[in-house]
Amino acid sequence: MLKLTVLIVGLLIIGFILWWFFGPHHATTVTAATHGQTQNIDIEVNGGYSPENIVLKQGIPATLSFVRQDASSCLDHVVFADFGINQELPRHQKEVIHIDTSKPGNFQWACGMDMFHGNLTIK
Repeated sequence: MLKLTVLIVGLLIIGFILWWFFGPHHATTVTAATHGQTQNIDIEVNGGYSPENIVLKQGIPATLSFVRQDASSCLDHVVFADFGINQELPRHQKEVIHIDTSKPGNFQWACGMDMFHGNLTIK
């Protein structure tokens, strides 16, 4: 009986882990508001990124303001490989990242361990 209980609990844990990392999750998409000649987005870092999907207008300078609430060391950096950005995110401080919007396309960002991701679309 004990072996069966351990087997069931183990399978439930494995199922949860698979759902957590690979299952479908609702991702918010935000289009940057343009103020004068700049566009800005605030991103909360707390167990992931919110919003995860950002749309920017091409040719208008953009800033992404990250505020990390999460204590996890995984989320203490944000990496935009396509832009050559690897920025430290201290807890409870706003870190501003300037994005080059001269080229349209889809670009990914991730935490320092490549476990949490976001998507940046420039059009």
